[in-house]
Amino acid sequence: MSVAGVQGEERADFTKREAKRLRQRSLTLLGSLLRPLRRRITWTMTIVVISTLAQVAGPTLLALGIDQALPAVLNDGNWQPAMLIVGAYLITALTSSILMSVYTRSTSLISQNILLTLRQRIFRHTQNLSMKFHESYTSGKIIARQTSDVDTLRELLDGGISNLVRGVLFMVFTGVALVLLDPSSTIPLVISLVPLAFFTLWFSNASRAQFRASRLYSARLIVQFVETMTGIRAVKAFRREARNERVYSVHVDNYREATRATIWLFGIFDPGLRLLGNITMAAVLVLGAFRVADGTMAIGILLAAVLYTRKFYDPMEELAMFYNSFQSAASALEKISGVLEEESTVPETDGPTPLPRAAGAVTFSHVTFGYSPATPILPKLNLNIPAGQTLALVGTTGAGKSTLAKLLARFYDPDVGAITLDGIDLRDLSHDDLRRAIVMVTQEAYLFSGSVAENIALGKPGASAAEIEAAARAVGAHEFVMAMPDGYETDVNKRGGRLSSGQRQLLSFARAFIADPMVLILDEATASLDIPSERLVQRGLETLLADRTAIIIAHRLSTVAIADRVLVMEHGEIIEDDTPVHLIAGTGRFATLHAAWRESLA
Repeated sequence: MSVAGVQGEERADFTKREAKRLRQRSLTLLGSLLRPLRRRITWTMTIVVISTLAQVAGPTLLALGIDQALPAVLNDGNWQPAMLIVGAYLITALTSSILMSVYTRSTSLISQNILLTLRQRIFRHTQNLSMKFHESYTSGKIIARQTSDVDTLRELLDGGISNLVRGVLFMVFTGVALVLLDPSSTIPLVISLVPLAFFTLWFSNASRAQFRASRLYSARLIVQFVETMTGIRAVKAFRREARNERVYSVHVDNYREATRATIWLFGIFDPGLRLLGNITMAAVLVLGAFRVADGTMAIGILLAAVLYTRKFYDPMEELAMFYNSFQSAASALEKISGVLEEESTVPETDGPTPLPRAAGAVTFSHVTFGYSPATPILPKLNLNIPAGQTLALVGTTGAGKSTLAKLLARFYDPDVGAITLDGIDLRDLSHDDLRRAIVMVTQEAYLFSGSVAENIALGKPGASAAEIEAAARAVGAHEFVMAMPDGYETDVNKRGGRLSSGQRQLLSFARAFIADPMVLILDEATASLDIPSERLVQRGLETLLADRTAIIIAHRLSTVAIADRVLVMEHGEIIEDDTPVHLIAGTGRFATLHAAWRESLA
């Protein structure tokens, strides 16, 4: 065999193993969702079995009525058998209807409990995953997992599984009833199972790829839409509407074609099932008619056999619809289980070291880190920051400043070395202690939907109104907050759209102030501000940084002036380390940057 042939077999074998692993992963997830509901599921299954048995009894009672009760009335005037059979028929019909109503409500409760658990699990898990996941997995994909994929499962759970259980039980009980009633009439039905199996197998294989493609294109539609709407300012600024529309149209067209192909398959499968069922029923009727003619079969038995044959094929259409839902849901479940399988790259230790109150001393010891192992951003960084010191990080874009900040905030863990807070490795701290001790304020100054007070209180859940106001006063935000229509109860609108950049940043400072961390990281916190806003924020900074360890990342050297110490970074290494005054007076990199900045202000 050629090398290409061997490689092809290896790829095919890998694909099979991967498909098996995905199925196993999905089944494990489904099992974990069903396990807490096993008692209710058992109860529900009991109900549907009894209901189906009552439903299947109808044709047999009809046969008894025609072959026994009707002759008793015509020959002897005896209405008792007829009344008993009619009563039994009504009782079984009423029982079946009541139990099916209970079954429907019970399955609905089961499905809603499963979806509730799944939605909560997806939200909790994705929220707790590390930044490495969120920076590589787009928000559109996460939204697709929580919306369209969960809705696909809902469609299966709400109707598909119910149709499957009832359909399979009905077919089994119908077949058993036909065998008990007249075994000879089952021969055409058994023969029809052979083409039915091949026909179903063809549909299964042909539709699997189409369902997966449909889910894929549906997810791409959502991703494209979410990313376009999220970045609408950039779209407007760079006039990308036409380009985005072309890309979106391609996704829409792909989704339409995948859906059309799926409908085409059902356009063959559904009529094919009906045709096969009608042929089988005709065969039972013709063969039974000959037996009725020669006196070896009662006409009531023939009628019941025809009805059972027809009813045997009735659920097949529902089963086909179940398969439609199942294929889509299986694909959705694979994607959801894939997200839930993701593990945080910054896991919490099982036995954390307690940290009641941090002093704020930070040490980087031989820290090496890179977002890709082949390209380290920080090669063996050593840095000691005494408690209470304000440290400014300066350097060109890509020098490693923000990476250092992310490591200190433990968005990532070092590949080599350790980062300690008061002598304790960050990896040995609980997440709660770490978040209380270290807070990071970014350039974005993200505000959530809600009031001003609610956004400030994010730093200290449960904070009183007095504490919120005190935090705002401390950073200089109280005056503009009180000038707003409802003061601290003013709704900030979507992402703080009601506020200016400087006001949003001051609120983020108030949020950090009320959190009262011992280590504060400011990552380009003033980069997007104009001069008046920056001066407003500078006053808030002086209060915010007092009596705590602070790391300031800034391109604007006006922010650096309040630092006790300045580090200049290049290519992940510290090339200058001294007080701002000494560095400005020197001839190094910082002195050059400072001179250029002063010239830009002239």
